[in-house]
Amino acid sequence: MDDAALVAATVSGRRDAFDVIVERHRRVVYQVCYRFVSNHEDASDLSQEAFVRAWRGLKNFKGRSALSTWLYRIAVNVCLNRVSAKTPPTEPIESTEPFEDTRIESAQRTLLREERAAAVRRAIAGLPKKQRATLILRTYHDMSHQQIADILGSSVGAVKANFFHALANLKKILGREP
Repeated sequence: MDDAALVAATVSGRRDAFDVIVERHRRVVYQVCYRFVSNHEDASDLSQEAFVRAWRGLKNFKGRSALSTWLYRIAVNVCLNRVSAKTPPTEPIESTEPFEDTRIESAQRTLLREERAAAVRRAIAGLPKKQRATLILRTYHDMSHQQIADILGSSVGAVKANFFHALANLKKILGREP
């Protein structure tokens, strides 16, 4: 069954049809959520919340966009609401055991890469909501500006501007990182 048939079946009371919708879209919804929170447990909670909202609102889904676009929009809104209500967590620096001399250089490169990744995640978490959402959807999910505009309910021009400003802000933020 295609998404439209699954929506119709779900609205008419077939819960198993919604199970198929969840199974079909859970991976991409989880990935969107994970990019916002960088934590498996939080991403699982957020994606579950997104599907609960979708279940409750499915009778209002008009089909003017693809079901996947509608689900992305719900997931992004759930994430933006959660992230704005919660300050980004700091990442503890864990003590490390001394490495053998042959492993020190490799360990240093790994540590540097992990530190850079953490700095990028912190910088992304510090962006304004729309910029953060645009950057995540464009960079990590390789969506077009039109798809992002549909998900965020804005114009393509606004999406392009948000992406441009997000990159500029990231550059500024990361330039200040020690």
